[in-house]
Amino acid sequence: MLVDSHCHLNYKGLAERQDEVLARARARGVTAMLNIATRESEWDDVLGAAEANEDVWASVGIHPHDADRHPDVDTARLVERAAHPRVIGIGETGLDYYYDKSDRARQQDSFRRHIHASQATGLPVIVHTRDAEADTLALLGEEMERARFPGVIHCFTASDDFARRALDLGLYISISGIVTFKNAAGLQATAKWLPQDRLLIETDAPFLAPVPHRGKTGEPAFVADTLAFLADLRGEDREALAAATCANFYALFSKAAA
Repeated sequence: MLVDSHCHLNYKGLAERQDEVLARARARGVTAMLNIATRESEWDDVLGAAEANEDVWASVGIHPHDADRHPDVDTARLVERAAHPRVIGIGETGLDYYYDKSDRARQQDSFRRHIHASQATGLPVIVHTRDAEADTLALLGEEMERARFPGVIHCFTASDDFARRALDLGLYISISGIVTFKNAAGLQATAKWLPQDRLLIETDAPFLAPVPHRGKTGEPAFVADTLAFLADLRGEDREALAAATCANFYALFSKAAA
C-alpha cells in the first residue's frame, strides 16, 4: 500500500490524461492520493476529481504565491468549503520568500487564516515553506500556543533544526522526489533520522519527478520510486516503510480514515 500525500492532478500535464495517470498509480500500488488546491479557481476541479474517484481526496487552500490575489479568502470561506466530505486538509499554504510572488505580510496573514481554519475544523494544515524558516516556525509556534492543530511540512527541504522544531510542534514531515536527486545530500541526511511515525511521502506531481524519471512530468505512480529510495537510504524494509507512511497518512488525515 502506497499513498501520495500531495499531488496536483488538475495541473497541466496531468489534467489532460487524468484517467491514465490514475490507472498507472493504481497499478503500482498507490491506494490513496491527496489532490491539493493552490488557488480558489481550482477548488471545484480539485473536488470534482475527489468526488469521481474513491481513492482521491481533496484540500482547499491558497498557495503563498497567490496570497495577493485572494484577499477575500478568509477563515470562514475555508471552513465552509472544508465541510465537503471529500476535503481532508487545509492548504497548501505557508510562506515563500524565495520567489516573493506575494507581499510577505499578505502571505503571513493568509497563512494564519488557514491555520485558524485548521483549528476550527480539526483538519491538518498543509505547509509550504521556502527561504522562510524563521518566520514559518515563529508563526506556527504562536498559533500552536493559541490552539493546537495538526499539520504537515510538505515537500521538506529545510534544515535539520527546522525539522526538529517542526516535530516538537507535533507536525509531520513529507518527503518528495527531491530526496533522490544527486545534489540533495543535506535532505538525504535529514531523511535518514526522521522518525518513522511522523513521515509521509509525496510526489508534488506534476513537479519533481524522482530518479529514474528525471525530466519527465511527475505523476502519483512515481511515489513508489521515492519510497524505494527512501527505504534503502534508511536501511528499512520497503514494504514496512510503505505500510508505516500509509498508516501515518490516515493518522494525520483522519477524516479520510473515517
